[in-house]
Amino acid sequence: MDLRLSSRQPATRFSRRFPDRPAWLPDVLLALFVTAVQIQSVEVQIQGVAAYTESGPVIRLSDHGNLGYALLVVSGLALVVRRRLPVAVFAVTGAVSLVYHGFGFPDQLSSLALFVAVYTLASSGDGRRSLLITGAGTAVLGVGWLVAAADIEPRVAVGWVFFRIGASVISMTLGESVRSRRVIAADAQERAEFAERAREEETRARVDAERLQIAREVHDTVAHAIAIINVQSGVTAHVLDKRPEQAREALRTIEQTSSRALHEMRAILGVLRDGDEREPYPGLDQIHELTGKARDAGLDIAFEQPSPAAPLPSAVGGAAYRIVQESITNVIRHVGPTRVTVTLELLVDALRIKVVDEGRRGAGHVPSRAGHPSPVGRGIVGMRERCQLLGGELDAGSRPGGGFEVSARLPLAPVGAHR
Repeated sequence: MDLRLSSRQPATRFSRRFPDRPAWLPDVLLALFVTAVQIQSVEVQIQGVAAYTESGPVIRLSDHGNLGYALLVVSGLALVVRRRLPVAVFAVTGAVSLVYHGFGFPDQLSSLALFVAVYTLASSGDGRRSLLITGAGTAVLGVGWLVAAADIEPRVAVGWVFFRIGASVISMTLGESVRSRRVIAADAQERAEFAERAREEETRARVDAERLQIAREVHDTVAHAIAIINVQSGVTAHVLDKRPEQAREALRTIEQTSSRALHEMRAILGVLRDGDEREPYPGLDQIHELTGKARDAGLDIAFEQPSPAAPLPSAVGGAAYRIVQESITNVIRHVGPTRVTVTLELLVDALRIKVVDEGRRGAGHVPSRAGHPSPVGRGIVGMRERCQLLGGELDAGSRPGGGFEVSARLPLAPVGAHR
């Protein structure tokens, strides 16, 4: 049997006021106090009675070789280790009590150490096990006390036996009450710490989601602008000497594209500033302007968009704009001048987006400075993440007859609107 049911004790008011004191000091002081009270209470009782009573001569603590003093000192000093070995201290004080009363020594507060041991065991235990030990021990002690008091005179003195039994039960109840309150307080503290950790994790998750959103917006805006500027700068270098008017138009497109990109960047980074005035995010209304810029970049683009019966959610419109923008950017970067068809189909519960290009054309056009097509890049990953955040889905891949197709479906009632 593990005699150390619990070695963790809460800080007392005394320990908070005197943090440098030794941990064993309170128990030593308590043990000395209990020992003195036990001996003094019995001595006072002996001095107040005659040498002989109805049951015979009064047994003094000094009888039997000062056995009474030794028993009271042992039971009192055992409390020094009551926190580390509560079961052992309870066993020692209980055995001392049985021997003490078996020899017929006077009662009074001779069992005070036992009551403290019962309280300590119940308050520092684990509940069920400590209650079983204290309950069984108290029952054994009660039987032993009653047997020792079988021939006691006067019979009214048997009341001291029931006092010891009742005091032991009260000590056990008080100890269990303290233990229960300590457990409740520990559970409340644990729940508070768990709630705090959950709030911190939720805050970190929101910050990460916001960072991811800003990264997508920056990627889409910058990648699209740079792709168009790249194409137009190539056109300018190609026709600067031969067709200055076309070069001037290309430079004007570069200026407008860069200005638009800076405007969108300010709107995106506005979420990082305090304040209520923020630029609106682009939506379906800006897709016409987006396709116009794509035409200026050399794409033969066709745009089909139905007129919605009611305004679409801003999250859906913003995601649709970014998907079309990223799809066109990929065509400009990886394919060059070609025919692109952008279709927006409004369903009953969703918005379907389809961007299809016909692939590379012949060599009669100004080539793009971008690299070769890449089947899966960060742009496609970003588009797919946008769809998943709203509860939608996206497919992207090469077409059997050549070219590339991006198809997305966005629910009109998004499950995770990110704005």
